[in-house]
This record gives sequence, C-alpha cells and structure tokens, in this order.
Amino acid sequence: MLEKKVSSERNRSKLQSDFSRRTFIKRSGYALAGTMLATQGALAVNAAPKKIRIGVVGGGFGTSFQWHEHPDCIVQAVSDLRQDRRKRLMQVYNCQKTYDSLEQLVLAKDIDAVAIFTDGPLHVQHTIEAMKNGKHVISAVPAAWATIEQAELLLDTVKKYGLTYMMAETGYYQQSTISARKFYRQGKFGSLYYCEAEYQHPGLESLYFSNGRRTWRHGMAPMHYPTHSTSQLIGVSGERLTEAVCHGWGDDDPILKDNVHNNPFWNGSAMFRTNRGNAFRMNVWWKGAHRGCERAQWIGDKMSFYTAHPNGMGMVIIRSGKQMEKDDAGFVREAPNFEHYKQPQWWKTDMLPEPLRHNSGHEGSHTFLTHEFVNALIHSRRPAIDVYESLAYTVPGIIAHQSALRKGELIKIPQYDKKV
Repeated sequence: MLEKKVSSERNRSKLQSDFSRRTFIKRSGYALAGTMLATQGALAVNAAPKKIRIGVVGGGFGTSFQWHEHPDCIVQAVSDLRQDRRKRLMQVYNCQKTYDSLEQLVLAKDIDAVAIFTDGPLHVQHTIEAMKNGKHVISAVPAAWATIEQAELLLDTVKKYGLTYMMAETGYYQQSTISARKFYRQGKFGSLYYCEAEYQHPGLESLYFSNGRRTWRHGMAPMHYPTHSTSQLIGVSGERLTEAVCHGWGDDDPILKDNVHNNPFWNGSAMFRTNRGNAFRMNVWWKGAHRGCERAQWIGDKMSFYTAHPNGMGMVIIRSGKQMEKDDAGFVREAPNFEHYKQPQWWKTDMLPEPLRHNSGHEGSHTFLTHEFVNALIHSRRPAIDVYESLAYTVPGIIAHQSALRKGELIKIPQYDKKV
C-alpha cells in the first residue's frame, strides 16, 4: 500500500510546476549570505538578515531539537495528528500556531522549512508534500524506506524543486565521530583501511505497539535502519559502500512470522566493500544477550581509535610504536602505544552559537543538527548530510537486507554521485 501511495504522489508531483530555490528565496524575501562555511563550523554565529521560519511536525522525537534556541530561527508552527503531541510541541517550542496535519502545515505561506519527524515509511511522501509547496526539509532517519525506488524518488524530488534537503542523522555529530573526523582530516590514521560500527538496541519491542495497535516499527528489518552505523565511516572518510554481504538472525517469535515488512530477522550482520577497496563491518541487532550501544572503531596503519564499549572498555587510541617487543611465541614486533582518550565536549566550543552550547540528545548531536540545517539555509549552501550523503547512509542497508534474504548473496550497491 505504501508503494502505491508513493507512486500516486509521484504522479501528482509531476503536475506541479518546477519551483527553483532561487524563486523560493526571492518570494520569501530574504537574501542568503554567500559565504561558504566549512561543515565543522568555522563561524558559528551569523548576522542573518531574516530568521528561518520553521514548522516542526512530529511530537515524539521532534521535540528533542533546539530550533527555538537558535538565534537565526523561529518556530512558526507545529503539527501532529495527535492532540497530546501537538500540545507537547507547543510547550517545548513556545509556539501557539498549530495544524492538525503535515498536509495542512505545508500550505502555510509564512513557513520556510519543515522539520519532519513522522513515521519512517512516510518520510519520502512527506518530503514530497513539503517541497512541492516550496519548503526546505530536514527529515528524521532513514531518508528512504525499504526500497531503492523510494530512494530514487527522494533524489528526483530534491533535484526537481531545487530546495535544501538534510537528514537528521545523529551519528555524524556524535562527539566521538567529530573527533574521528578531525583525526582523519589531520591524517592521523594514516591509511584508514578498516572500520567497524554497531548499533545494538535490545528492547525495541516496546515501541512495536501503541494503545494495543501495531506501530510502523512492528517487525521492522534491522538493516532498514542502518544510518546510525553507516554514518560512522562515511561521515568520517567520505567513502561510499559499493557491495554488501549480509546475514540475518531470527527466531520463532510471532512478530517475525507476521509483520507488514515480511521481515524474518531480529539482527543483521553485514560486511561491505568501499569504493577505496577497504572493509567495513556493520551490526544492527535488536535482540540477544548483548548490551545496548551505538559505537564504532576506526583502524589505520598509524593510529586506531576505539569508542567506549558497553562491556567496560572506555575510549582508547592505539598508535603504531617504535619500540620493539617479543610476543608470547617469541616473534619480534612493534609495541603499539596504548592510551585512554578523554573525549572533548565539542558542543562547548565555538562550533555552535552560544545559546546552543549545551549537551543534547544522542551524545550531544542534536544541537549540531539544529545549527547545521539553519546555517545551511542562511548561507545558501549544501548541509553536511545532504540528499547524496543521506542516500549513501541509507541505501547500503536496503541492499544488505536483500542480501540477508538471499542467504548472504553478494550484491552491488547503487551509487548516487553528487552533481555540482
């Protein structure tokens, strides 16, 4: 049914006249500064000629961002299908204007952008609805749901309307990922030839039902939610994942026997090859005798960086050593230098405007996501997690799940190159 809705939406969107970014900016009445800023925040505070007017849709996860604190942003309106969630949005953002649905909100003439935090399978449909009405979009993850067709429809939509799209992937701005990205840009890893990332989240079954009814998460495939892990490599090195082999695990739970996703797996474990010939291992696990975590480790020939492990090991850096030692078999080898890493709190720095320099959700990432989207609009630039980056995070998971369904078959991953 979802695919039929998306197909219908695509046909409807073709009837709309092209709406260029330049036209939208002119109609909105503000001139965006031409300065191109680095995505890791050279200048955090802007003298914007006009504040970005945003509408926030989705009173669950959507309440955990800082639009109302950003000096260049105003929460103009909020929306949710549920009255209790609309009230919560109103309270969090101190906003009195509400709409009963996204479809109503995007018709408003006094809104420049929409923050979409609705059900995962609806993200593309809602992005289309927003952009055909001239609104920039930041969307919760994943960018597309379950099919390559949805991914390509999203890309076609962003190209058609020429508006800004960003995915709110928290992994890109976790404090540890910011550190890894800095290490990479400074060349400290040397050759970054291997990376691992894992998202372990047992207990999600509590989100599968609401008031006795199944939610969109009921029985969802683990690899259809890959972006917390794929961002850990792609967001650091810029590599693209080109092929996947994945194995899934499930049991006899009734949820796996009967769900709209036809998904038989609780857990997925994948191995990817990158466009640079490197290896990337990714685990997304919903069930089992393991502790929850969202972590990564980056392995290079000069330095490796391990984020904290839920079983007790803290953050660690290992550097190739110059001293020699003998192992227990008598072989002579270099003795690596082992050191504990004290994680800087990057949200305390001038990477953010002063009002946003406080801790926030998902390891301090929410204030960064808030600022990146607003700053990209103000300065008329692509956000760090634009539509191309978003698809690079999302599509490998779609392909990995297909591989798991085919018992670990090697499958090539479609590539969507950025066009300047």
